[in-house]
Amino acid sequence: MATVADQFVEVLRQAGVRRIYGVVGDSLNPIVDAVRRSGGMDWVHVRNEEAGAFAASAEAQATGRLAVCAGSCGPGNAHLVQGLYDAHRSGAPVLALASQIPSTQIGSGYFQETHPESLFADCSHYREMINGPGQMPRILRTAIQHAVGLGGVAVLVLPGDTASRDTAGPAGEHDLLVRRGVVLPPADQVARLAGALNRARKVMLFCGSGVRGAHAEVMRLAHKVLSPVGHALRGKEWIQYDNPFDVGMSGLLGYGACHTAMQEADLVLLLGTDFPYDPFLPGRNTIQVDADPSRLGRRTPLDLAVHGDIRETLRLVLDQVEQKQDRSYLDDMLRRHARALENVVSAYTRDIERHIPIHPEYVASVLDDLASDDAIFTVDTGMCNVWVARYITPNGRRRVMGSFVHGSMANALPHAIGAQFGAPGRQVISVSGDGGLGMLLGELLTVRLHRIPVKIIVFNNASLGMVRLEMLVDGLPAFETDHEPVDYAAIAEAAGIESARVERPSDVRTALSRALAAPGPYLLDVITDPNALSIPPHITPQQVKGFALAAGKTVLTGGVGKMLDLARSNLRNIPRP
Repeated sequence: MATVADQFVEVLRQAGVRRIYGVVGDSLNPIVDAVRRSGGMDWVHVRNEEAGAFAASAEAQATGRLAVCAGSCGPGNAHLVQGLYDAHRSGAPVLALASQIPSTQIGSGYFQETHPESLFADCSHYREMINGPGQMPRILRTAIQHAVGLGGVAVLVLPGDTASRDTAGPAGEHDLLVRRGVVLPPADQVARLAGALNRARKVMLFCGSGVRGAHAEVMRLAHKVLSPVGHALRGKEWIQYDNPFDVGMSGLLGYGACHTAMQEADLVLLLGTDFPYDPFLPGRNTIQVDADPSRLGRRTPLDLAVHGDIRETLRLVLDQVEQKQDRSYLDDMLRRHARALENVVSAYTRDIERHIPIHPEYVASVLDDLASDDAIFTVDTGMCNVWVARYITPNGRRRVMGSFVHGSMANALPHAIGAQFGAPGRQVISVSGDGGLGMLLGELLTVRLHRIPVKIIVFNNASLGMVRLEMLVDGLPAFETDHEPVDYAAIAEAAGIESARVERPSDVRTALSRALAAPGPYLLDVITDPNALSIPPHITPQQVKGFALAAGKTVLTGGVGKMLDLARSNLRNIPRP
């Protein structure tokens, strides 16, 4: 007779799941053995359950389907938490199996006892424990429906002894939701939106990831109201390409004229964005459209909140919007944007061959040129985020994944592992910082074990660059952000992964070409300038004061040379009017 573990695996298989990411052992053993015997499911062994959860998150984002990770009792499933936060806040449908100590010992302070139902409360839609065979398969299917239907994480807690018990009945068949419906806005909200767009003289559109699938409708609206179009980081891949109205990105990683366009607009229309940095928003004359009503107005006061899918809302409103004639505001913002980009491009292309350590901007621009048209980039949180946000060009087919909402370090490599399993025919590139790669360095062994053909490009500046910048703008001298250099190419080679190290700009293009053409996994360790720090598009007086204060403290403590290097390096990144 089948066990609960067998039934668990069978229901996952029916839901389209083909692999589970995790570390085997202890209370998970019945599930692992059921996977072994299933014939239709694989176990992807990772070196840390955190990486398994990140991998599941990326697979779900790459495929749009449910992905699964697992952790054994106590510390095993506790390690899942960072990756599950990332998946949940990214809206990735992930089921996490948190196996548990023997059911008779729960509540006794037993070895490795934890309470996953409480542990994962803040990063999941659903958490339940399977106490006996009678709850299967209904509770598992309920958990799957929460993850897929709501977009995010569901957690099932399963004691090892319960997993070994015989089932109470057959698994049967069940039709699971695999595609969500769309939200149509109320007619009166559409009419009010059209009226506001018609009355405003200067309209600015600011787009987030919710504009996915609505590129054509956004372009039609921008043409009608002659609006500059800016984007948040998660909106870039869906709206920047084929966009003659593009004025760049806002926020701490922003560039171009997006911030200026937003501040000078008579009306800002937020489309499918939960942009969290409210100091960059104008705080007035704002309308927001979103399919998730919980996001409406939680970042800034609204003149109008519209509850609806972006594409369907714009389709309804376009017929009611009048064609504007005055292009002066749009043309002014496009000119400013072009000037800003010219300044940045000239900065990283000037004297490239003589700039050692290498400009990270230059590396990112060459990578953008050489990567496949349908490449999937996974990017670490930190300065890598800046270079990818500014220099990797979307085209409607490329994907860029990162821990853009949770902001966890070390996500790029495990994300790449999951993305490659989810999209085995596509080029997957992990854009890793040395800080992030070092944090989950063991996943190089996962890449080698499974022969995963990901390309790992390490921006190695021996520094936590984003933290260094945070300290400086807060008026603090950088402390414990710079460390002894590490040869990651040598580490990769020792792990059995083909690798190379690049220290001169003249070698960058050849080395990247070789890395991307490699048939298997490849790590390219690029030594980049630690003083290349991003400058946001809008600098506040407080930030200037903080930087000056930090400079003074650094000089007084003997760091004159370092501050001069930093100043020279970042003069090129300061936005010009």
